[in-house]
Amino acid sequence: MKYKVFGIAMAVLMLVCALAATAAEAKEGPYRVHQHLTARQPDAGCDCGGTELCTHLPLVIIDTGGEEIPGIPLGEDGVPLGQNDTKYEYTDVSLAEDGSKTISCQVTVIDNTERNNHPSDGATVESAAQIRIRGNTSRMFDKKGYLLRTTKDDGITNRDVEMLGMDAHHEWALHGPYLDKTLIRNYMWYNIAGEIMDYAPNARFCEVIINGEYQGLYLMVETITSGEGARLDLTEPESDYQTEISYVVRLDRGSSTEIKNIETFTQYALRNLQIIDIVYPGLGNLTRERVEWIEQDLSDFEKSLYSYDYNTEPYAWWNDADVDSFAEYFIINEFTCNYDVGARSTYLYKDIRGKYKMCIWDMNSCCNNFHDSQIMPQHFQMQNITWFYMMMKDENFVERIIERYWELRETFLSEEYLSQYIDQTIEYLGPAIGRNFEVWGYSFEEYRPLAPDSRNPDDYADAVDQLKDFCRDRGYWMDENIDTLLQFCHPSKNKRFNH
Repeated sequence: MKYKVFGIAMAVLMLVCALAATAAEAKEGPYRVHQHLTARQPDAGCDCGGTELCTHLPLVIIDTGGEEIPGIPLGEDGVPLGQNDTKYEYTDVSLAEDGSKTISCQVTVIDNTERNNHPSDGATVESAAQIRIRGNTSRMFDKKGYLLRTTKDDGITNRDVEMLGMDAHHEWALHGPYLDKTLIRNYMWYNIAGEIMDYAPNARFCEVIINGEYQGLYLMVETITSGEGARLDLTEPESDYQTEISYVVRLDRGSSTEIKNIETFTQYALRNLQIIDIVYPGLGNLTRERVEWIEQDLSDFEKSLYSYDYNTEPYAWWNDADVDSFAEYFIINEFTCNYDVGARSTYLYKDIRGKYKMCIWDMNSCCNNFHDSQIMPQHFQMQNITWFYMMMKDENFVERIIERYWELRETFLSEEYLSQYIDQTIEYLGPAIGRNFEVWGYSFEEYRPLAPDSRNPDDYADAVDQLKDFCRDRGYWMDENIDTLLQFCHPSKNKRFNH
């Protein structure tokens, strides 16, 4: 009998070890916090008597002293544009009265761990800050997103603060889900990507009050940058005179600060129209010499990628790029049909001691939530995206994508995992969903931007069903067709690119 018990115990131990090994293989790195699994739950109860807002979610209270937050999109005539003015391109954004892009405000965070949160509770974090409206298309929405820069009391000097359990930094994005009627796309995919890739922005749900007015459910998100022991945690220059440095660039609409916009090989040789701007280091640490070096360094990588030697040592592209990072970025964006990448919200970073890596951003319109046209789950698109166009001609890279895809379908991209993640997140949000739609619920009827109209969800349950259905159908189709990616690296297709 004792041998039987011992045998059972050993079997259990082996199973635990196998599960631990699987988790370790999935991702090496810092522990990922999934707020819906670790934070105070909605059914924890409270004895406040219901005399004020009572929520299990953290509260973020912003006071601008009544001053309007700048960044409202403006048309050619200077008139503010709204969500129904989609036929117009905004040409400028509103400024503060003194002409600044930001205004000063006070930020109070209330994040109790042992009881619910109320506006009258003591602050967990208090800080002066600068604030503006953020986003590109999302600026047009009635529900605005904001960029916060926490400062010392002088309103100028950056002040790093821990925010909702995330590592201390001074720059934060407040994303207000609006186009995404499930409210969870960014939260869900940032966290799943964070389990798969070396880094993805950490995010926490919260409820926001601005100048005493309840604004609904928001997501506090790390911006993609570096800090001391935080976020990308890139190697800092050893001196102010060091030219060769770690950096982060973004493909998007470019920076309004001209020195941050660079022109690389793919732009002038291949007429790639996307503007590349330097996100990190910030303007205060960005000399002309550093800008020129970053421009040349990225151009050298692109030249190696688009050369006849792209897959031949010692010039091969993988000497400069982390293969797994690009493969995982490909898989996540392909699985979710997040086809803004390559044109918008595309982040590339490089530690001076390492290789190029990718980082996801803005999953708001993924999983067939893109407003311009319907995205069917039965096709591939990422092979046409900047940089990946050439990488997909490399058979080893394509095989790594396929291999990694099947690994992830057993874990973070399995139908069971995704469906459970959606359900558990919604259960965690609880009554906050209803409070959000008390303010923004009119959008189900009055703002239906998806075409054809049948794609627009009629209510919250409909939105959730659409997300689940897409993830299921996309997974089934990719399971059956993932091997067809090999066509893009077949010699018959790439004779003109090979020697």
